[in-house]
Amino acid sequence: MKNHFSAKTAAIISTLIAGIMLLLLLRSTAILSNNPFLFNTICSNTNKNIGEKNTNDVANQVDNDEVLSSALEKAAMNDEMIHKTVVIAMVDRAYAEGEMLDLFLESFWIGGNETRRLVRHILIVAVDGIAYERCIFRGLKCYRLGGDEMNNGNSEKVFMSKEFVEMMWRRTLFLIRVLRLGYSFVFTDTDVMWLRNPFKLLSTNETEMYDLQISTDKFNGDPSSEWNPINTGFYYVRSNGRTVALFERWYSLKNNSRGHKEQDILQDLIRDGALRELNVTARFLDTKWFSGFCQDSHDPLSVVTIHANCCRYISAKVADLKRMFANFMWFRESMANQTLSTMQWSPHTNCSDSWRH
Repeated sequence: MKNHFSAKTAAIISTLIAGIMLLLLLRSTAILSNNPFLFNTICSNTNKNIGEKNTNDVANQVDNDEVLSSALEKAAMNDEMIHKTVVIAMVDRAYAEGEMLDLFLESFWIGGNETRRLVRHILIVAVDGIAYERCIFRGLKCYRLGGDEMNNGNSEKVFMSKEFVEMMWRRTLFLIRVLRLGYSFVFTDTDVMWLRNPFKLLSTNETEMYDLQISTDKFNGDPSSEWNPINTGFYYVRSNGRTVALFERWYSLKNNSRGHKEQDILQDLIRDGALRELNVTARFLDTKWFSGFCQDSHDPLSVVTIHANCCRYISAKVADLKRMFANFMWFRESMANQTLSTMQWSPHTNCSDSWRH
């Protein structure tokens, strides 16, 4: 009787386990099928890698200018208005393993055809091995940044922590290399959602004169005012001698920046007249189009990017960005029956609360 009971119990447990596994499989399939971008990139990457001989192993990746130049060339846009220009985003393990990188990519899907085609021009710069492997798995263009100091575990580099500040300076040094190689770029944090094609505003006959176009936390109404509070989470830089000189001067102040992030140092440089001294022409971007949690766009039908700035933790950014996605899609679907006065963004509750902990 005991053996019979044990066998019967084992059979029931096995059936339950099989049922649970089936439900998980069906749920995963549903998630992928509802996200065509992720489904297609994962499937194409899986097929592409069958039979390859460890060509994407982290151990085989070399960080030097020859390899970087090749990666930039493969990702670059080259047409009449936009020449040798790359979209660059930098991720570590915390951003790659969580939902943030997927939300970033999802925004290009939500933006429609004008943003989906830009994905092929994104170069994801991974600062650790896990982030690089996750990038490769998604079928993206990936570059492994060298430097052992970047490989310190899987914990989030919290805003203004020592690790956070160091990574920001490491990023600046990398972008100097990109400019020296002759490539212009839009640098974007992965907590910036691309809902429309920003090049329609950044690369026009009217904006061709600008060396630097940079986002602001709170736009003061004057695109030429050096007193706009800048945000280095999104900016467009043209490669030339003037911008190389600016970035080199910026990075040279790293060792004297204790207690300040790289953005603070660039802000000080701008306000001290460095742009005028180096003849760098700059435009400070209006939050009407390039908005963020610090200052929402007052025109949801015109918004191009949304940045989860003024926020401390990844989990808070993800939660509030999901609400912004829902807002944006609702605005877009019902725009014929609404006026700007009736379109209100949801409050960034999680990000507001993130500063209390």
